[in-house]
Parts: sequence; C-alpha cells; structure tokens
Amino acid sequence: MTLQGKVALVTGAGSGIGRASALRLARDGATVVALGHHQDEADDVAAEIRGAGGTVLPVAADVGDAAAVRAVYARVEEELGRLDVVVANAGINGVWAPIEDLEPEEWQATLTTNLTGTFLTVKYAVPLLVRQGGAVVVISSMNGTRTFTTAGASAYSTSKAGQVAFARMMAVELGPRGVRVNSVCPGAIDTNILDSTEQRGTEDVGVPVEFPEGQIPLTGDESGSAAQVADVVSFLVSDAAGHVTGSEVFVDGGQSLII
Repeated sequence: MTLQGKVALVTGAGSGIGRASALRLARDGATVVALGHHQDEADDVAAEIRGAGGTVLPVAADVGDAAAVRAVYARVEEELGRLDVVVANAGINGVWAPIEDLEPEEWQATLTTNLTGTFLTVKYAVPLLVRQGGAVVVISSMNGTRTFTTAGASAYSTSKAGQVAFARMMAVELGPRGVRVNSVCPGAIDTNILDSTEQRGTEDVGVPVEFPEGQIPLTGDESGSAAQVADVVSFLVSDAAGHVTGSEVFVDGGQSLII
C-alpha cells in the first residue's frame, strides 16, 4: 500500500490516532502535512517522522477557524504543489453532562471542533484533491453511530453522527471528481483524549450496563491501539481501496455490537 509521491494531510497529528496515522502514512511513503493545534505538537511528531526517514511539513491551526485552515492549504500548495490524502481526525470529547446542565457554549465548542472542523478541513482541500483525485478519511466514532450509552455525551455523539452523514454526502458529491470519502469509527482506543474530558453529573444519566467478560468481544477489557486505527486509515487511502467510498469501518473489536 505505497503512497510514494503523494502528499497526505493529517489533522490532530500531535497525539493519539492522528499521530499514529501521520507516522503510518509517512512509513507508507507519503509526504505528511502534520497539522497540530499547536506548533510544538506538530514539530514533535515531525521529529519522529524525520527520525524514521520520512518527509514531513509540520503546521499548526485551529480546524474550527476557516481562515486558519485556508492558510494551511495555501502553504501546502505553495510548498508541496499537490494534495492526495486528507485524514480529518482532529476532535475533542468536550463536556459530558446531562442536557439540562450542558451550556450552549459547551455544546457549540464540541460541534465547532468536531463537525465544523471536519467540514472546513474537507472543503478547503477539494481544489487540491480534484486535480488528480484522492482520498479522504473522516475519524468518527462508534458513539453516535452504533452506540448511545456514553452518559452525557450528547454533543460529542451528535458531532460524530454528523461526521458520518457528511462523509457519505461527500462520497456522492466528490466521487464523480475522483475523490473517495470514507469514515473510520473507533471504539475504545488507548489514547489520552479522556485526560481533557470534563464530566459533570453523568453518574445518574443513562442506563448502567455491565458485562462480566469485558465490553470488547475480541479482547475483553483490553482497548485497541491507535496504530490499529492507523492501519485501517492506510488501507482506505491507498489504491487497494480504490473502489471503496461512502463506507464506515468500525475499529472496535466488536464492542459496538454488544453495548
């Protein structure tokens, strides 16, 4: 699944699934545009890519800021001259709280990063992608698409459902122009995203369910890894998936089938 000669932009590349995807696509031969929320995050993953012999352009932007996203693509065009792959991964868990306690600005913050950020990331990539065709992968979640058991995560789940709908629409709209668009829906993955999650009053929200053998049929209590998600991303953006578009791939060890 070679990406030699291609340019791949990954948002949220500073950590977790984004970082693993950036490293994997660089290993597959792509020149990676590693987009972090802060420049030091982008520079950190860039150092790892370069240390492994890869080529990378580290950049920083808030994906919810249209002007900032446009500026990134202008730089990609100026310095690299093309774009073949976009991995729209940047996202936050935001605030998890009962609906009556969730503030409008908290709801909006999650939707701005996760859903509007995905829209802007894809929208401003299109002029570059359609020149030679390409592939987009949107990193969604099993939450809001197959499962609805995460207490208080109404904003997060809504943003993730919206990402899948958006990816399907883009698959239809951009398909005739040679651009494939798919979604990846991870389950429990070993990342640090929970470290920045604020939870308030969620203990009494939802229906408690316990599985004595663990919540993941494939591995029990063991979460998947970001690298396993990156493996799927690598396939979806490669020529091996040349007839795959508008699809969702669940990388959850079967977790979403039982909870």
